[in-house]
Amino acid sequence: MKISKQKIIILAVLVALIGCFFYFDLGSYLSFDYIKQKQASFEAFYAKNAFLMIALYSLAYISVVAINIPGAAILTLLGGAIFGVFWGSIIVSFASSIGATLAFIGSRFFLKDWVQSKFGSYLETINKGVEKEGAFYLFTLRLVPVVPFFVINLVMGLTPMKASTFYWVSQLGMLAGTIVYVNAGTQLASLDSPAGILSPSLLASFVLLGIFPLIAKKLVGWLKPK
Repeated sequence: MKISKQKIIILAVLVALIGCFFYFDLGSYLSFDYIKQKQASFEAFYAKNAFLMIALYSLAYISVVAINIPGAAILTLLGGAIFGVFWGSIIVSFASSIGATLAFIGSRFFLKDWVQSKFGSYLETINKGVEKEGAFYLFTLRLVPVVPFFVINLVMGLTPMKASTFYWVSQLGMLAGTIVYVNAGTQLASLDSPAGILSPSLLASFVLLGIFPLIAKKLVGWLKPK
């Protein structure tokens, strides 16, 4: 299959960006130890430059998700630590949904034609299922986090689902989980010593993280059309 010059250029840019991420060890800036170390600095910067901090944070989050590099979970916790539950949930919700949609579009742009031409007969059933109840299927995948976040972004890009549908269903389906993780971030941010792990509020956040998939699964079963 012939690859257009446009695709080659965009792919080269993406490869270069990912290469820089690993070569310059930028992942170290997306570690729990780093955000704990710089937490006070982030909060001070946010207090003086609220809109700039939100813009920079959102850009970083969208970039990480769009090019499928590790760090979204840590950034979500950081969002809770800096912005609090309410604003943190809103900011992370939009940033994660926009980033996911860009990854979805990228997967479709680079891979859909090739995959469909090679494996179209195998994907026919999946394509029909997506056309019939794709929104609910995606909502289920987003609400019950059993499939990795980035895998959903890439795989759904190979289906006939519209990008607009992917965006709003993803944002709606991920909202509850986003709130849970952002809330956990607000509690993790308050740890000053290992003894803080035993605080009731932090334990409650981790309990909620543990039981959320079970609650989501029950909710999906209740919502699913009979």
